[in-house]
Amino acid sequence: MTRFDEMNAILEEGKFFKVVCGAGNEDIEEVYRLSLVYTLAGASSIDVSADEEVVSAVFKGVGRAFELAPSLGLEIGIRPFINVSIGLKGDPHVRKALIIKDLCTQCGKCIDACPQATISDEFTVQTYRCIGCGHCASACKVNAVEFIHQKKELKKILPVLVEAGVDNLELHATIADEDAVLNDWYLINSLVPDNFVSLCIDRTNLSNEQYKKRVRRVFEISGERTIIQADGDPMSGGRDDFNTTLQAVSTADITGQIDLPIKILVSGGTNSKTTELAELCGVKFHGVSIGMFARKLVRDEIMRCDFELDLKHINNAVQKAKVLVDSTIKKFSYT
Repeated sequence: MTRFDEMNAILEEGKFFKVVCGAGNEDIEEVYRLSLVYTLAGASSIDVSADEEVVSAVFKGVGRAFELAPSLGLEIGIRPFINVSIGLKGDPHVRKALIIKDLCTQCGKCIDACPQATISDEFTVQTYRCIGCGHCASACKVNAVEFIHQKKELKKILPVLVEAGVDNLELHATIADEDAVLNDWYLINSLVPDNFVSLCIDRTNLSNEQYKKRVRRVFEISGERTIIQADGDPMSGGRDDFNTTLQAVSTADITGQIDLPIKILVSGGTNSKTTELAELCGVKFHGVSIGMFARKLVRDEIMRCDFELDLKHINNAVQKAKVLVDSTIKKFSYT
């Protein structure tokens, strides 16, 4: 069975769980530890930044998980699919925050708001940890936060990552420029011709009809290898309630109305309530991508200096993550 066949089988059952480390997250140690924990917890896929060191950290974390599984009494059903996310200029997933010192009043609201703990006491952004979520800018009352685009030479870096063993590529396309979207979509399709490719799309700049039109156009290129990651409210999943995940389920519902043989992942504000809300609303999809909430859930453990020195810390994180993974995939099947 090929990796495509393995992944397709999980998606067809509606049992696909993707943990999102962050398209802009280049914290090597955090990505390594998240990969270790969520591999042991049974995640189907791990989503990371388009960076060689980050991808290497993922493979290291997955390998370490297989080494530790017997000691923890766990059996890993499948090696997670490694997904690399890229973003177009203007998409928030690949931007970095920058604090304008001349405007900053050092009130500390940005530090409190940052879910990645990336702003120092000197009000400097550690860009390698910044995921571009914008929480700091929303909290700032004096408009002292701006954003810069993290530009990467995709034609150079992506072939290297695919050669290293990356399974899937995902394009984040929260922009209005249709030509730019299709240009990069052709690129990632050429690099991954035999496995799924994913378009992460929301309704920030698109009407419902424009959204559907974009989905149809990418499907014309990639056919049944198309995954649409229906992004409700990008990078907003810090809270665990129905309202936070409402837009994610709504966007998945609109995607399902297009009636194409595509696979649908729900994201953007996803949490432990996502599949429950989808069931209540009769919305069908093939899997869930959880980022901010999944990372927050295990942060106390993975931030410990002695994380790997005592298996109990790893086990505590795995048990928390496993509850999330199991509760997400056991309630829903795509039938």
